[in-house]
Amino acid sequence: MKRRTAIGAVVLSVLAGIGIVGCQQSEISESLVTIDVKADYPEKELTLQDFMEVEYIPLETNDEFITQGSVKAIGRDYLVVTNRINDGNIYMFDRKTGKGVRKINRMGQGAEEYAFINGIVLDEDNGEMFVNSASMKKIFVYDLQGNFKRSFNHAEGAEYLEVYDYDKDNLICYDMSLYYKDGEKRENKFYHALISKQDGSVTRGIPIPFDIVKAPFVQKGDMVAVSAVRSITPYRENWLLVETSSDTVYRYTSAKGKLTPFLVKKSTTEPEVMLSMGVVTDRYYFMQAIEKVFNFEKGRGFPSSDLMYDKQEAAVFKPVVFNADNDKRVELVMHPEGGEIASFQSLSADQLVEGYQNNELKGRLKEIAGRLNEESNPVIMLVKHKK
Repeated sequence: MKRRTAIGAVVLSVLAGIGIVGCQQSEISESLVTIDVKADYPEKELTLQDFMEVEYIPLETNDEFITQGSVKAIGRDYLVVTNRINDGNIYMFDRKTGKGVRKINRMGQGAEEYAFINGIVLDEDNGEMFVNSASMKKIFVYDLQGNFKRSFNHAEGAEYLEVYDYDKDNLICYDMSLYYKDGEKRENKFYHALISKQDGSVTRGIPIPFDIVKAPFVQKGDMVAVSAVRSITPYRENWLLVETSSDTVYRYTSAKGKLTPFLVKKSTTEPEVMLSMGVVTDRYYFMQAIEKVFNFEKGRGFPSSDLMYDKQEAAVFKPVVFNADNDKRVELVMHPEGGEIASFQSLSADQLVEGYQNNELKGRLKEIAGRLNEESNPVIMLVKHKK
């Protein structure tokens, strides 16, 4: 299953091919969906189970398996999670039952060890997992028992934060070193690329057309606040590619290696508004509009609003999606997945126990919550495309 890593909104010190089908925005067909990210759209309420399937996986809790449940990868056989703190622990649970399988920790300063886990790609077909350690600009490869197999560096000059499984031989990634060139003319032909799972060499570049770099950050003096704009979004067996320097979101078709326009963001003036893609279904496109604004004194910024394009109604709305099993709102922007799984959400045990005691839960979720206590590991909710 394809899995990514994302950039959070953080304050940092400033750090001292294929053919394209479709062209610049002026040449794009008028029939292409256009999103006015500054418009005031009406709300539309949806019930998740009306258009998606839901599966719950209660993570086993014991002395060895105590985790905050930050999901890093979802496969056929395994669910891989870490803690939100950088303790190096990688927990592998059975994908169907949630039973703990093994705990791995290879954090350290040695040649076979990572310094930080920015993301994990699970490749069950090859029996491998790829741990991306962005600060080291390196990807470590282990077998599913945690034994070291090999490692390779990010491509020369590149810095990968978003990495997904692409096929049996390649990963797909985005080079965010581009962000250090804000306002400058682009230097490289491409920043999205396929890289070899064996040695990290670039096997195919995916060039998105733009001229001047527009990075998703706000700078003040020696501080920079970076927004979480997703550059790669899994879309069934294909991909949606976003470049903040372009107003066009592109669809990359794996089977044909073809890049085509998917939708267009209406150009914005100050403050600039960026677009990040979320779950895409046969009918709905979920996305998030993010203002390029940050208040360094208060440490807050990048105000955002969720948007949804409804293909059936050919209209844009502010979505309000509820889970029928607990009547809570569901987020369909932050954790898009590929294949049958569209997204996931980690449900804390203490809130589920409270909901159970207040008779607020239904169905399978109620059954699971009845067996939990406040110290239990989270329950992972998988949101899946209907068959």
